[in-house]
Amino acid sequence: MNKGNLKSQGKHKAIVYRFPFAAVMGQEMVKKALILNLINPQIGGVLLAGEKGTAKSTLVRNLGQIASNMEVVDLPLNATEDRVIGSIDIEKTISQGKRAFGSGILKKADGNILYIDEVNLLSEHIVNSILEVAASGVNHIEREGISIEHLSRFVLIGTMNPEEGFLRSQFLDRFGLYVAVEGSKNPVERKEIVKRRLAFEHNTAGFIKVWEGDTEMLKNQIQEARKNLAAVKISETVFMLTADIVNKAYCAGNRAELVMIETARALAALAGRQNVNIDDIKEAAELALPHRKREKPNDPQEPQPDDQSDEAPEEQSAENQQDDQEDEQSDVGDDSEDQSQPAASEYPETGDDETDDNDTDDADKEKPEPLEQPDLNELLDQIDAIGRTFMIKNLNIKAVDRKKRKGEGKRIKTKTDAKKGQYIKSASPRNKINDLAFDATLRAAAPYQRVREDNGLALIIKTEDLREKLREKRTGSTIVFVVDASGSMGAKKRMETVKGAVVSLLTDAYQKRDRVGLVSFRKKDAKVLLNITRSVDMAQKCLRDLPTGGKTPLAAGLLKGYQVIKNEQRKNQDLLPILVLVSDGRTNAAIMAGNPFTEALEMGRRIAGEGIQTIVVDTEVDFIKLGLAKQLAAAMGARYYRIEDLEADVLAEAVRDLSKESSF
Repeated sequence: MNKGNLKSQGKHKAIVYRFPFAAVMGQEMVKKALILNLINPQIGGVLLAGEKGTAKSTLVRNLGQIASNMEVVDLPLNATEDRVIGSIDIEKTISQGKRAFGSGILKKADGNILYIDEVNLLSEHIVNSILEVAASGVNHIEREGISIEHLSRFVLIGTMNPEEGFLRSQFLDRFGLYVAVEGSKNPVERKEIVKRRLAFEHNTAGFIKVWEGDTEMLKNQIQEARKNLAAVKISETVFMLTADIVNKAYCAGNRAELVMIETARALAALAGRQNVNIDDIKEAAELALPHRKREKPNDPQEPQPDDQSDEAPEEQSAENQQDDQEDEQSDVGDDSEDQSQPAASEYPETGDDETDDNDTDDADKEKPEPLEQPDLNELLDQIDAIGRTFMIKNLNIKAVDRKKRKGEGKRIKTKTDAKKGQYIKSASPRNKINDLAFDATLRAAAPYQRVREDNGLALIIKTEDLREKLREKRTGSTIVFVVDASGSMGAKKRMETVKGAVVSLLTDAYQKRDRVGLVSFRKKDAKVLLNITRSVDMAQKCLRDLPTGGKTPLAAGLLKGYQVIKNEQRKNQDLLPILVLVSDGRTNAAIMAGNPFTEALEMGRRIAGEGIQTIVVDTEVDFIKLGLAKQLAAAMGARYYRIEDLEADVLAEAVRDLSKESSF
């Protein structure tokens, strides 16, 4: 249904017959989004994200059937920077003896539709170039002695399969609209889809003839709507409603409002109206907000010392056993501990320093008694089941250096010396050339052909003209999961949720061909449950059998994860290490005799100083949040996620309800 049909005519000509746009069954939301962009290019394009085989490419590539003055310009996935931006025209340069500019894809896209299939797999260099031009509408070229600029205003349309990764937020926001594409689940509709496709294959010309009338009708509707667009008016009420909806979606910047207004204008023009109504705004919100909606930011709250009494069962037990000492130690605890940290009475060793007023033999005999009491939480280990798993959102992990790596995988784009990587650009060689860039070499030599002695040669190339290819490819990373398995994680089925999230991360690691390791911390220390391996199944088994209980030695967990990574780096110089901490940031057990959280912060800064990429997954779910994991993430320079933020639920149902929540 998606790829069209090829019919030969004569020896040298071939005509591609494409499946009619109007004949595509279902996908009404996709069609609507594309049509609206034809009516009003100011909307800014659309991203179609969904599983393969859902007619995404068919609909986009066939837009030319219903667009009278715009064409679809394809941007190949393997396009080089020169081909996209433009460079020297070799033929003109050689014949004229001076540099002549050869336009690229961005020039051809001006006033048209720039279509990028598998946009999430596009090279980072190409993405940056497109972002810059999309923002300014001008393509400025400074390369190989050429300085030129030209207009490049286009409607950006991309298609992608989320299973192969997501887009970074800067690129995602450039698409005006977003549609999550799904295959039909209606048996009657699926039957009709198959029948239409078979009819197209059996009699292509006849099938296209049958749908000519519908195609022409749709084309005329779009032309009429474009004429009506200028007459569409926006009332103050509509402006206020739009701002209210976007505000409730917590969108960054004002692009969401602009896109919604332009989309609503196109909807009104398509309906033949001159005023935008509430229904237009509701429909525009469903298309413009899914990829921009954010979670409600947490209001900063000052943690109170009393909050610490709820942290863990062992803390409450210690406090109950030391009622007779609270009056003496409360002042010391208030002065010596930060309010965001566990109270001083949680640490038995601090008792040795608090004997100014009770320096008697009897007091010395009484102090060790709490230490001799059995820790109830140590005895109540439990093993939680693995909770619900889900698809992980794009964690936006990149190579932080320019080192060329070998290895295979799908996680991170990195430079490579291998000749099978994607050719992204060229450069003057520093050493011996192993991968000659013929196109760039010819462009470098072309301007000098008239002044060089030909010696019977058609083209004279000198050493200074030589260029080599710079390639990039995807490689896997090494991810060490450091999981909090202390007693506080067992409350409210929290560990069950955590295990589900970690298994989801492990599944994502398997898909990206990463290697993984697993460290847990509980009671008094941290343990390596699984050394670095490619076996995600083994990691899941270790996680399934992981018990919960005891104190929270956070610093020990970070140290152990750091040691695992450093040991692996000694064996593999190409290592791309990532440490993922899964914890609420609370801690009540130090490695040394210091403040446990301060110790964890110091360990986090040490990891950051080593250039190790880190991710902090905050498991805190209490009504009053201390935000310790967020503080730790800031100290580590880590990407911070709440555990619920990991899920790649881009098209949240909440977006559809935004307009309902607003007061009309």
